[in-house]
Amino acid sequence: MQLGVKNNQQMNKSSINVGLIGFGIGGQVFHAPIITSVDGLRLHKVSARRPEQLEILQRRYSDTRIVDNADAIIHADDIDLVVVATSNDMHYPFAKAALLAGKHVVVEKPFTNTTAEADELIALARQQNLRLSVHHNSRWHSDYLTVQKVAASGRLGRLVSFEARFDRFRNALRPNAWREADLPGSGIWYDLGAHLVDQTMQLFGLPLAVNADLRIQRPGAGAVDDFDVILHYPNQLKASLKGSMLVKEPTPRYALYGMDGAFVKPGVDPQEAALRAGLSPKGDPDWGKEPREIWGKLNVLENGEDRIEYVESERGDYPAFYRNIYDAIANGKELAVLPEHARNVIYVIEMAEKSWAERRTVDLQF
Repeated sequence: MQLGVKNNQQMNKSSINVGLIGFGIGGQVFHAPIITSVDGLRLHKVSARRPEQLEILQRRYSDTRIVDNADAIIHADDIDLVVVATSNDMHYPFAKAALLAGKHVVVEKPFTNTTAEADELIALARQQNLRLSVHHNSRWHSDYLTVQKVAASGRLGRLVSFEARFDRFRNALRPNAWREADLPGSGIWYDLGAHLVDQTMQLFGLPLAVNADLRIQRPGAGAVDDFDVILHYPNQLKASLKGSMLVKEPTPRYALYGMDGAFVKPGVDPQEAALRAGLSPKGDPDWGKEPREIWGKLNVLENGEDRIEYVESERGDYPAFYRNIYDAIANGKELAVLPEHARNVIYVIEMAEKSWAERRTVDLQF
């Protein structure tokens, strides 16, 4: 169901005041520079305490007000949209408080730690007639957009297998890293796996069943740092999703296999690296453009002949997420990432955990 808008006054606002809760890596890299690149969104307040965070805010966002707690954003009369970019355990309580305070909300992925929490937030947003979305920005990765285009082209024939990987190499634990601690929502299955599950369901719809292998491989780690998950689809299509913190040699990010050929995509979307380097998409004509050397390889059988070609990558476009958020709030447009989409991601994540705990394939009932 499409969520409504706050009120007519909100519909007519040309500038939407945004309050960003959390200014760790998520807030610094994936939210603040993108929000400030989108016309109509104004980064009005940010909650931050650490000296290094304050320094970045004062240097890059001098017109933004700095507050030291979430309540100063959630209950502020001059905030229209609250963005929750905190540790996973605070997604649900901060989003709930913001909705109850009459604010539109964007939540960093994963949406919540449980399906029950997601269902409650969706019902509350509907009751409050507010916009609620989840930051599944990987839908606008250059590599994924290219895979999406090739899958839709039909050149591979009936698809039989989809493989996607999201790897890191970090053989030593980071001190005080909540993502690696034994906490609800921690580990790369919730963190990186959420991206892959969402992308897969955008490509193929809701899966029928899940079979998962979720391991903790590094000494001292408290949360999953390796996953190998298969989503089952009709017509013998399977999606294999993998991620690990111990992959030193790059592997293909995506592979599509069909009755008539294959498409293999190496390399990674360039936007995160650019953002970490302090760059902004605003005014950059080459933003999200991949170099030719990581274009994907298409190998198909067409008219009885083998054909090999390299497919120019689509451009990555992180700002598209927040452009849509502005249009949804200000102009009544449909949300690109509905909260129901993100809720289904959490359900698959939970059922994968059940699959691993019980060492069996689990049927899915959405």
